[in-house]
Formats: sequence, C-alpha cells, structure tokens
Amino acid sequence: MVSPSSSDESSFLNFFAKLSPSSLCGWTPNNIWSSFWPVKIAKCDDWHMGISGGFMPRANSDQLLHIFNEYASIEKNGKRFMTAADFIRKYLGLYAEDNYNRETVRLLASAADTAKDGLISFEEFGAFEASLCAPDALYLTAFEIFDNNASESITADEFEKVIRHTTPLVELDFDFNSEFIKKYFGAKKQRSIGYHAFCQLLHDFYEEQGLQAFKKFDTQNDGHLLTEFTRNNLIAVAGGNSSAHKVRFPFYQAINSLLAKMELIKRVYQSIARGNIDLKVTREEFLQATQSYAQITPYEVEILFHLAELSHPGFRTVDQADLDKIDPERLKRVSHIIRLANVKAVKSKDERGVGTALLETAYRFLLGSLAGAAGAAAVYPIDLVKTRMQNQRTGSYLGEVMYKNSFDCFKKVIKFEGILGLYRGLLPQIVGVAPEKAIKLTMNDLMRDRLNFDGRISLSSEILAGGCAGASQVVFTNPLEIVKIRLQTAGEIINGPKACFLRDVPFSAIYFPVYAHMKMNTADEQGYNRPWSLFASAFIAGAPAAALVTPADVIKTRLQVAARTGQTTYNGVIDCTRKILLEEGPSAFWKGAAARVCRSSPQFAVTLLSYELLQRIFYVDFGGTRPTGSEVSTHATMLDQASENPHHIGGYKLAAATFSGIEHKFGLFMPRFETKLLP
Repeated sequence: MVSPSSSDESSFLNFFAKLSPSSLCGWTPNNIWSSFWPVKIAKCDDWHMGISGGFMPRANSDQLLHIFNEYASIEKNGKRFMTAADFIRKYLGLYAEDNYNRETVRLLASAADTAKDGLISFEEFGAFEASLCAPDALYLTAFEIFDNNASESITADEFEKVIRHTTPLVELDFDFNSEFIKKYFGAKKQRSIGYHAFCQLLHDFYEEQGLQAFKKFDTQNDGHLLTEFTRNNLIAVAGGNSSAHKVRFPFYQAINSLLAKMELIKRVYQSIARGNIDLKVTREEFLQATQSYAQITPYEVEILFHLAELSHPGFRTVDQADLDKIDPERLKRVSHIIRLANVKAVKSKDERGVGTALLETAYRFLLGSLAGAAGAAAVYPIDLVKTRMQNQRTGSYLGEVMYKNSFDCFKKVIKFEGILGLYRGLLPQIVGVAPEKAIKLTMNDLMRDRLNFDGRISLSSEILAGGCAGASQVVFTNPLEIVKIRLQTAGEIINGPKACFLRDVPFSAIYFPVYAHMKMNTADEQGYNRPWSLFASAFIAGAPAAALVTPADVIKTRLQVAARTGQTTYNGVIDCTRKILLEEGPSAFWKGAAARVCRSSPQFAVTLLSYELLQRIFYVDFGGTRPTGSEVSTHATMLDQASENPHHIGGYKLAAATFSGIEHKFGLFMPRFETKLLP
C-alpha cells in the first residue's frame, strides 16, 4: 500500500538525530519507519486501537465471506467480485439516490480496490476491513483513493485529477503549477510522493487553496477584499467599525488559524469552565487563560468572540454551545461510570417546558429519597447516641448522670439494650429522612437552577439556595422528626418548629455552598469529580455545618422532649436558651457536638455520594442543569458514529464514518449527483 521512505529522508533524520539526540530518544530512522509505516496487505491482530480511540474487534473471516458473497454481483473464473456500486451503494448504503455521481462512487470504491481493476475481490474486501482498524485509517483510505494506478505512490496528475473532482474546485479553480505544488512534486512535476509526504500535502493543501482564493479576489493586490465579496461571505464577522467594508489579509489569516486551533480553544474553555459547560466566559477571562498558550493570539480571541456574538447579539461571552456551533461534533460529554439507564427526555433545551421541569423535580425527589435512606441507615447509631447525650440534663442538684460521654453512652446502649438498641427508631428515621433529604436536595438544586445566571452562581445565591432548602425541609418533616426523638428517648412530644428552623436553615446555608466549592477544589483538571472527591467534599462540608449549629440542635431537642418530674420545663426558644445558660452553663449548648459532627459528616457524605452517583447511573437528560463535575468532555470518535447495520461487522462498522471523516477533515467533498446540462 505504501512505499518505504527515501534515502534522502533517512539522511535527514540521521542529521536531525545528531543535532537533537534526546528528541528521538535513541531511535534510528529505520526503526522509526518500521514502527509506523503501514503495509500493503494489512495484517491486524484480533483487536485494534483504532481511530475510534478504543478497541475495535476484527470481523470473523467466515462471517465476512458470507456477507461478501451476499453483495457480490459479478462472478469470474469461479470467484465472486463486488462492483463499485455493490460496495458503496448496496453494502455501505451510501449514495443510494438514482442520480448518484458515478465517478464519486468509483473513487470511493477504489479505496478497497487495491488492484484498481474496477472490481473488489474477497481478499481486497478483507484487507480493507483490516485497514479500517488502523489508527490512521482516514489517511490510509484517502491515499488509496488518490493512488489511481496501484503504484503505492501519488503523482501530480493523480492528485490533480481527484482534487478537480471535489466540490470546492468546481466553484473555485486552483493553480496546479504553483510553487506549492512544485515543492512536493518537483519543478517539472515529475516526482511522485509516498504515504507520509501525501499526508503532509493533504494537510497543507487547503491552507494553500485559501491563500490562492484570497489572491484571486484581491484584484488590486492591496491585501484586502472588496465590499461585494465580503457582504456575501464575512461581513458579519468583519466588525462594525470603519474597516467593516474590507476583510484584510491579517483577519483572513487569523480566522483560518482560529479554525485550525479549535481543539486547543476548547481545551482553554474547559480549563476555565471545569466541567460547567453552561458557563459563559467573558473575553477578559478567556484572554487571561490563553496567556500560557503561545499559539493563540489576541486577534484570534477577538474573532472568536465576534463569531459567538452572532448567536446572542449584545452578549460578548462564549460557552460550550458557541464552540460547538463553530466546530461541531468534536467533543462529547461522558461519565466514567456504567449507565443502567440513558434517557433523553428532550432533544434540546428549547423543547424544555413546565411538564419537563416537573418531571425533573420528581426524578430528583426519587433519587434524593433513596440517597437519604442510605445515608441515614449508615449513621443511625451515632444519631441515637447524639440524641441521648443532648437530652441528658446536668447540674449539681440533678444527681448522677446516666452517660459520662458519647462513648460511654454507646457502650451502655449495647450492654443493656443489645445491638438492636442502636437502631431503635430506625424505621421512622428512614421514613422521615427519605422525604427530608429528598426535599432538601431537590429544593437546593431547584433554587440553584433559578439563581444561576450565565452558568454562574454567586456565594450569596448559594447561601440563599441552601437556606431555602433547609426551610422547606422543616415545613414538611418536622412532625416526623418529633416522632423519631420520642422513640429514641421514650419521652412525650411537644412542638419545636422554631428551633428546627433555627438549626436546619443555617445548616443547609453553610453545608451546600461549602460542598459546591469543595467539589470544584477536588475535581480533576477537566472539572470531573470522581466518587472519592464527592465523598470527601460532602464529608468535609458536614463538619463546619454540623458543629456551628449544635446549640440550635440542643435547643430543638430539649423543646421536642417533655421534661420528666423534677426537670426544668421550657416555654419556647428564648426561654430554653436562657434556662440552659443559667442552669448548665455555655458548655451545655455544645453537648453532643462531637457526636453530631461524627454523624452528620459521614451521613451527608454517603447521602450526597449516593445522590450524585444515582444521577449518573440512572441518567435522564431533561434539558436542564446537570450536577457539576458529573460529566467530562472528551473527543467524539469514529466509534460514536459506528454503523448499526448487522452486516457491517469489524472495521466496516466505521466505513461510512471514515468516508465522512475524509470529507470533513480534509475538505474532500465530492459531488453526490450527476450534473446534467440543460437544453
């Protein structure tokens, strides 16, 4: 398929190795070429790291033969062959229209027809399937399309013939006698080029074509294009100042350079967004982030924001959607976890309505209930010890206390009540925590969505969202909280909703902002949060939130448990606060603080970890906001476009995607239909 490197190239590499031995790390020219140079008949292993970025299984030879015979329409000397139409139109399903362009179909089929005789044998059919597994399948396929005489090299005439058949050359001519062509094929165009030189030529060709196009329209040779041309093409992005009439050559170069660097541009955006693909980045923020990238110029950034502004006039920002419009289908969002469900409720955010929003809320509520139940069950023994310690009265006139400390309480419960005593009241706790955590998590997410502007949410808005989540939880779950405490202490019930507000509102107002910021700080460079970072973030956030609201928790517990004979009674939050301070001292407000922190931190760690992982495992896209750090941007690959046709096996799953990639990567757009001259 490809000839070896020339002696001149080997000599140059020897010279280069002497100049910079470390750059080649001890490699010699021969083993460099032998490691990377493809061969005529591809001999692949059973699995290949291919253009998909993953492993593509090779097709079974017997299955491949059966499929080949089904589509082959020609038989010669006892052997069956495919025609170009059999291969491209019938088997691959491309150019199925009646008025298809026959030359285009012939050229595409020649990628498999290595003998260039117009027919594809089974051996060629199998070899092409193997070549589609190669990591450079796009270039290998393009090379075979241009190699019209099976010489394993490309001549100037072969290159010109295929290029002239492409759509751009129909509308805009190219000077095939230019210095650019002569640099590759020689001054008299008598030289043929091998595979690697062809790859470089294909890469550089369309930049040269653009330069020639600019020169063609720059009739006065003064470095700018006139108004009529720019009005039809680039007037919108040329700017609105006095120079808007013209597209100058620096602008032309900059916009081409920008388009060539879109993968790097997206990488810069990802470094700023850190997983938040809805974040709208300003020009100043983007320029600051590009300081470490010498390849990106301020002029290119200026053009980028001009292009983005076309989608939202008056707003000089860029987000992931803007970048996808400029350079689509290069990135995809993935989560490094197996999804048991993958549902797309709406095709786009524009289709999201009130009904979809309500379904999303119900979805979050259900997952929040499951997560809350898991978290509560994990730490319930600690919660029981905390409640018993907080309800224990102290003071010289009360006599000996039952529990000396939290650890003593834990031991005595096991001694006198058994292991099951640690789970006394668990069922009401599960029943109570399921809606409690569901309401809290759902309301926090809902408020954050409403307070999110341009993909950003301020600290004050985060605190407000958390506070609203805590308040909504109290309204709906205070009765169940009282039932739980009665079962844990065997006491009677009185109300203490004010104390519940006093505890839960500040707790949530502290917890959720700290958790969100810890997630950002523990995310990887792409903004992705792995399970350990979710657990650590939730665990750390629980410590300050639980500790700082312990006084309110003590007051709430005292109010919700009726006093026994001889114990002090309380009439409201203020009265309870005053009497505890006078009778027991300030330290009484911090009773059970250690147990509360030990309970809240792991409970919320398990709860938030479960909540986020459940959203990843049971993935439903409602067109709203996804949890930050739940997905990561990665390159969309050929495997994402793999054919689902059962007859397309092995490398042929990627055949249609490969031909499409040749068009979009190299600009080799070939006509689909035959052109007929009108009478």
